[in-house]
Amino acid sequence: MLVLVLVLTSVPIAAFAYPLDGADYSGIQRLLGYQFAQAQPQGPKLPPGALLSIKDIRLTLRDQIGPYFDAQPVDPTLQQALEAMLLARDPSYGVVVIDLSNPAAIAWAGVRPDVQRFPGSINKVVTMAALFDGLARAFPAITDRERVLRSTRVTARDWVLWDEHDIPIYDPMTGANRFARPQPSDVFTLSEWLDHMISPSANAAGAVVWREAMLLRHFGAAYPVSDADAEAFFRDTPKKVLTELSLTVNRDPLGAIGLDASSIQQGSMWTRTAKRYVPGVISYATPRSLAKFVFAIEQGRLIDPWSSLEMKRYLYMTKRRYRYAYAPELAGANIYFKSGSYYACHAEEGFRCGKYAGNTKNFMNVVVIVEWPNESTRYIVSLMSNVLKVNSAWDHARIAVAIEEMIRTRKAASIRDEGTEQELRDAGKS
Repeated sequence: MLVLVLVLTSVPIAAFAYPLDGADYSGIQRLLGYQFAQAQPQGPKLPPGALLSIKDIRLTLRDQIGPYFDAQPVDPTLQQALEAMLLARDPSYGVVVIDLSNPAAIAWAGVRPDVQRFPGSINKVVTMAALFDGLARAFPAITDRERVLRSTRVTARDWVLWDEHDIPIYDPMTGANRFARPQPSDVFTLSEWLDHMISPSANAAGAVVWREAMLLRHFGAAYPVSDADAEAFFRDTPKKVLTELSLTVNRDPLGAIGLDASSIQQGSMWTRTAKRYVPGVISYATPRSLAKFVFAIEQGRLIDPWSSLEMKRYLYMTKRRYRYAYAPELAGANIYFKSGSYYACHAEEGFRCGKYAGNTKNFMNVVVIVEWPNESTRYIVSLMSNVLKVNSAWDHARIAVAIEEMIRTRKAASIRDEGTEQELRDAGKS
């Protein structure tokens, strides 16, 4: 039997995450290209919720640090509404919803919150935390960390092979960005590699960022080191030691906030070539662990307040919205977003394989913070599913609308499954 396995990729149409006015501070040059694009009279414009300034992004729970949301029982009204909403849907759904609208009285609910799934690219948030943890260990002074992120220029080398994601590359001669697949000769600042990993979700960038987190842990304040020294380290260190180091840099910042390897783990490098350098193990996550991850960011305790705020900025969604964030009903909301997906198909009579609709595997995962400007409504959602033969990009988009209504009314909302062919396609365009 012919087996067709498809690993989902993103083709960024307007792909960037860090706030538009953050180029000087962050060193992310392609932000200048998107500022240029937004200023043009023609072409698509970003939704209102994508236009925050860097200074406007704040940590909701920064002044109210306490235990995790699940230290208290679920909110009975919210729980009843969530269960009723998902009652007739596929049993693969796992979801956690946390209402932060009143930080002094946080409410949460969950359906199968501890279901363990293959995470896909959503676990790039783990790699992001590893880098910030490495920076904090090597450079206690925040000014030094800012400098290293903004000024350290990192060459891709063959770690980026192979990746199908295009990344934006700023051309100072034209003021615009062009898009291309990462190449071994590419050189970007450390902050730009991080941006490429989170926004267009480039696996190539994920491999580079994870590599640099390992180098930060090994070389400490001597980082950055030359390409020759870096390659010698990976060449001469036993594979077993490299694997353990790769897991350690991921696990340490998670363990510090109470997340252990039983609930979330990124075990395998993001590209084929990187896996040759550093052999891996299995990867997984749960809705509860992902919700706790972003909850800790909001508290400012994922590594430290500065790191948490920077990570929230990298998650800020300032691109064409898709999957969970696609719904026009959320256009005015500020969205902080990371998704991950993987689908696989095999030959089946009468079935046609399509994106986000595999018939053997169809993982679709998201963790998202939704904030409405000029009002108190804000909440976290962590959603994981494996619904076969269903366009899960559209499915998550409609669940997002229902959860938005549920947060506001505390009642189960109906989920509109029907959509036009155009809507279904657009929900999956990333």
